[in-house]
Amino acid sequence: MTTASPVSADTAPVPVPTDPGGGVMGDRFRALTLGIVSVVLVIAFEATAVNTAMPVAAGELDGIGLYAFAFSGYFTTTLFALVVSGQWCDRSGPLQPLFTGIAVFGAGLLVAGAAPGMWIFVGGRALQGLGGGLVIVALYVVVGRAYPERLRPSVFAAFSAAWVLPSIVGPLVAGAVTQHLGWRWVFLAVPVLILLPLAVMGPALRRAEKARPVLRGAAFDRRRTGLAAMAALGAGLLQYAGQRLDLPGLLPAVAGAALLLPAVLGLLPTGTLRAGRGLPTVILLRGVAAGAFFAAEAFIPLMMRTERGLSPTLAGLTLTSGGLAWALGSWIQGRPGAERYRVAMIRSGFTLTAVAIAGAALVLVPAVPAWVAAVAWGFGGIGMGLAVASISVLMMNLSTPEDAGANSASLQVSDALGNVLLMGLAGVLFGALGGGSVAAAHDGAAGAGSTGAFAVIFLTMTGVALLGAVVSGRVRRTGPTA
Repeated sequence: MTTASPVSADTAPVPVPTDPGGGVMGDRFRALTLGIVSVVLVIAFEATAVNTAMPVAAGELDGIGLYAFAFSGYFTTTLFALVVSGQWCDRSGPLQPLFTGIAVFGAGLLVAGAAPGMWIFVGGRALQGLGGGLVIVALYVVVGRAYPERLRPSVFAAFSAAWVLPSIVGPLVAGAVTQHLGWRWVFLAVPVLILLPLAVMGPALRRAEKARPVLRGAAFDRRRTGLAAMAALGAGLLQYAGQRLDLPGLLPAVAGAALLLPAVLGLLPTGTLRAGRGLPTVILLRGVAAGAFFAAEAFIPLMMRTERGLSPTLAGLTLTSGGLAWALGSWIQGRPGAERYRVAMIRSGFTLTAVAIAGAALVLVPAVPAWVAAVAWGFGGIGMGLAVASISVLMMNLSTPEDAGANSASLQVSDALGNVLLMGLAGVLFGALGGGSVAAAHDGAAGAGSTGAFAVIFLTMTGVALLGAVVSGRVRRTGPTA
């Protein structure tokens, strides 16, 4: 599961001049709605299925040491694609980035599914991230251009709902496929599933675009695109250096830091890294929440396989409670009267996330039942639903209409950076503490250092989530401009 779908910073929805009536499933919009929601559904299914299949894939490819980089590689290229897709949509409309992104996403799935080794597999995941970043931004632009304003909330609600079903059936399907057909088919079969939504959506989308004014296109913002490329390359170099952990690895580490730091400062609002009051802290907390939660989540199925000997299906199902509870947390924060408790909900969300990560780590103790991890992750889902949705609401409340697009983009950049950096950190800790010696994960065997490696990762991410709870009070501005 991922965080809320990215909204491009570089694309402003074009107002629809007419509102003919009817709903998103009316005659005019039915095919388009079914198509774009199906694309989100496929991406969501792939995201949940990967968590289930990844421990087996990494074990068979002798790549447990690179386990975290199969996740962080996805987010690294997504970071770059978010910026490119927004500007591409501004320049020529959403069709080209949407269909290009789907093609690249499908190619990444094929590369990962056919990978002979772990580095090729990581490369396939990076291609998936590049395609996914192009697609999700383009879909938001489609909603802004094709639907009247009154229907857009319904479409976005459908996007959110599209993540619930995969969180339930994704681990079951992926686990069954992994056990009976092999993990490769979890990746190789998904490109076929993309064809149906394309066939449904394509004609309707082209008709909708023909009715729009011809774009005479904004030029690419080379500075912003360059900063995104610097951030992605810098993050990649840091991850590579973290994997080596030797003297020659210092050179890519220094180069990565030299690229990443100025890029982050240029992409995020002033004061974000020092948790400046108001909007800077709001932007910072999005990355903290996403990074801590998903870095821990990525290692839960591997832990359940190697430490408790669960099947791929049961290991993946441990995360199902988190997906369902996330929806519950989002619903709670949107109830009437919740606005007055916005800061408290963010603080509570981070606290629940910290409790969930620490609770999941308890299953490293043999006497603790394995189902404790699933219960704990349900609390984490509620916490993330409360915190992430509230952070998004506060971001819009603290933005002027002129700044809403740029601040939305900063929020998504922070999300991607948090995932990249904390997932990469988890990978470094895992390798440095002996996690890379885990014997074939698909056989449920654990390496000598794996228990300690898991414990340190979960302890670190618990601390990061608690830090978010401490800092959360700074989302409220003080002084005469508050």
